[in-house]
Amino acid sequence: MTDTMVQDRTVTGVLQFTIPTGEKIITQVSETGGGRNDPNTGQYEMREITVHDGRAIAEKLDMEVQGFEFFKFDTAVTDFTDDEQVKNIYYPELEKLLLERTCANEVLIFDHTIRIGDPKKREKLGVRDPVRSAHNDFTDNSAPQRVKDLLPPAEAEDKFSRRFTSINVWRPLTGPVKTDPIAICPWDSIGEDDFIPTERNYGNRIGGILNLRYNPDQRWTYFPDMERDEVILLKCFDTELDGRARWTAHAAFEDPNGPDPSLPARESIEVRTLLFY
Repeated sequence: MTDTMVQDRTVTGVLQFTIPTGEKIITQVSETGGGRNDPNTGQYEMREITVHDGRAIAEKLDMEVQGFEFFKFDTAVTDFTDDEQVKNIYYPELEKLLLERTCANEVLIFDHTIRIGDPKKREKLGVRDPVRSAHNDFTDNSAPQRVKDLLPPAEAEDKFSRRFTSINVWRPLTGPVKTDPIAICPWDSIGEDDFIPTERNYGNRIGGILNLRYNPDQRWTYFPDMERDEVILLKCFDTELDGRARWTAHAAFEDPNGPDPSLPARESIEVRTLLFY
């Protein structure tokens, strides 16, 4: 374990991992992207993991080394369930933030997802639930395909001639987060064979993610009691193969003793971006 990844406190959590069987894994994504209830193939197992408190080392985290960063970042958005506010206020805020914190020349924000743990509120708003299956949002094939899906052919080809990355920006809608906190596995503790490519069928397009198999050498970090003015940046793809972080794995973890109904359900938003250099 590197010095920058030594944490003070730990908790035990439960995550879903994918069991490698050699079969092709396909998830049929529902209209609202229903999450853990979407029909899928594959075999899975629940494993207890040790999750370290990352607040003590937050200032030492580096997007190019561990693949994620954590810091305070306030917003002028008053209601994240209002798509107009998210697109007209939050997207420009994040574009400015990402340009300042990276060496990118251009940021393309293409998607956002709200996740709510309370089933009644989730159904009322038509949003998704927290994902407890360890994964990364892109594969080597699905990231370039997403660029092709979003841009005209000539522009996409031009982008492919230079480096591009994808960063997921994660924020709680309310705090402190007491249930389903997000756990992150850094780039430098993911083994070469730990990822399993998984197809995601959206009906109108085919995407792909990387599911994670369990490996006891994996390290897991979280930021306890996250508040609304705090964000996590997760690298989900990088074209560079020079040793820098290319991606991470992440998922919501649950208390191995079971959910506490007295605690507030998690509410969060994640915004997916492409950065071009």
